[in-house]
Amino acid sequence: MVDALHNLWPRIKKLVDPHTIVINADNGPENSSRRTQFIKRIVEFAQSKKIDVCLAYYPPYHSKYNPVERVWGILEKHWNGQLLDSIDKVIGLAKTMKWKGNNAFVQMIDGVYNTGVRLTQSAMNKYENMLKRKTGLEKWVVDILCYN
Repeated sequence: MVDALHNLWPRIKKLVDPHTIVINADNGPENSSRRTQFIKRIVEFAQSKKIDVCLAYYPPYHSKYNPVERVWGILEKHWNGQLLDSIDKVIGLAKTMKWKGNNAFVQMIDGVYNTGVRLTQSAMNKYENMLKRKTGLEKWVVDILCYN
């Protein structure tokens, strides 16, 4: 997710020059608000771009409220059961999908992401001190305040 943000940042900055980015996420294991590597990378992104980031997580079993889930359904219909046997085929099908009359912006992020990489508790404390967790919703709403 952070690599995608880095790639999209020039377009976002040019279009709207925001002071805050709100990310609605599913709280899956890759982008959980307790995943040390993700928090480290998203905090470093916010600091490097001088932008506030609000991580807003959908609770379990509430994916029907997440707009991206509807996009996945449309993408699956567009694929129409085709065998996704190459990267070119997947990207090509994704690029030709339409949702609400618009084509998707598709970009391949080619990287290797090691599993099991964690920060030590003392290293994580540095990043945790940069977060503002909403009282009573500590796991579901996290603000990273870096805007100057």
